[in-house]
Amino acid sequence: MSGFFMQQRRFVVGGEPEAKILPIAAELGNPVELGKVNWERKLERGIKAAESQDKPIFLLFQEVPGCATCRSYGHNVLSHPLIVEAIEDLFTPVAIYNNKGGEDAKVLAYFREPSWNNPVVRIIDTNKKDIVERISGNYTPLGVVQSMIIALKRSGKEVPPYLQLLEQELFAQQQGTEEATLSMYCFWTGEKNLGALEGVVETQPGFMNGREVVQVAFDPSLISYEQLVGEAQKAQCASHVYADDAEQKKKATAVVGKSKVQSLGKFRLDGEPKYYMSKTVYKYLPMTTIQATKANSLIGQGKRPESVLSPRQIALLAYIRKHLNKKWPDAIGQDLTTAWNKVDQIRS
Repeated sequence: MSGFFMQQRRFVVGGEPEAKILPIAAELGNPVELGKVNWERKLERGIKAAESQDKPIFLLFQEVPGCATCRSYGHNVLSHPLIVEAIEDLFTPVAIYNNKGGEDAKVLAYFREPSWNNPVVRIIDTNKKDIVERISGNYTPLGVVQSMIIALKRSGKEVPPYLQLLEQELFAQQQGTEEATLSMYCFWTGEKNLGALEGVVETQPGFMNGREVVQVAFDPSLISYEQLVGEAQKAQCASHVYADDAEQKKKATAVVGKSKVQSLGKFRLDGEPKYYMSKTVYKYLPMTTIQATKANSLIGQGKRPESVLSPRQIALLAYIRKHLNKKWPDAIGQDLTTAWNKVDQIRS
C-alpha cells in the first residue's frame, strides 16, 4: 500500500502561489478497514515526518482484513471527509496492522497492544508518549473527534472552527437534540436569525396551521428551550410557539404569553430550505448539517461563510467556481459523505 509520502492525484486551484492543493479523496488503494486516510505504514518514518512538520501522530492499530467492526470503523469513521482532513492535515497518520508480523508486530509489542483486536487509536508525540487517553471500544466519529481536539489543545495547537462545529453536531446527535417550532413573518428570516444562535444544530423552514414556521433542532446543553424562545422573540421570530409537551408549553407561555402558544399541527417543509445559500454557488458544496445551518445564516447576514468551512471545502468551492460548466448536484440537505462522493465522481 502507498505510504504517507505517496504522490496523490491533485487539482491545483487558482494557479497562483497561494493556490490551494485539493487531493482526490478516493482511489488510495486502501483496504476498507483503513478508510480514505492516506496512511504511513512505518512508524519511524511517521515520527520523522511529525518532527519535521511539528505535528502529533495519529496512530491506528487495525485488523486488516478485519471483522465487521473493523470494516465499519473504516467505512463510517475513517472515511468521513472532515475527519479524514483533520487526521491528514493536523496529524501524521500511521497505520499498524495488528494481525501481521514483522515491523507491525514490533510496534504492537512496544505499545503492548493486543493482536487480532478491534480498532485502537493512540495519539502520541514524537517520543511515542500518549497525548490523550487511548481510544478503545469507542467506534464512533465523536470519540475520534473529541480526542483529536484534546490532543491539539494539549500540544498547543489551534483547533480549527470546522472541527469544533463537527464535535458540536456529533455530540448533539449522540446525546439527543430538542426541538422547537416557532412562527414568524418570514421563515427565510427565521432560518437566518435562529440558525446563528449558539447551540442550534439545524433549522427547517415550512408551514404549520397556515403560518410560516421554522423547526429548530438544538443542543439543550448549550442553549435551553427558554433561552431559544427568548432569543427568537427578540429577533421577532416568535409570533407563535408550537408545542405539545406540557413543560415546553409552560416555558413558552412564560416567555411569550399564553395567547401565542399553540399545539403542534402538521408540518410541511418549504421547497427552498436554506434559502439564502440556495441562491449562491455554496449550494453545491458538501457540508454537515450544522455547517449548512451556520453558512446559510452568515450568507443571509451578508457575510461570507468560509469561517465555518474546512480548508479542503474552501479549495473545493474554488474548484467548483472555476468549473461551473460541470453539472454539480445540489448538496443542500444531502449527507456530507454522500455529497462529497458525488462531487469526487464529477471531478475525477
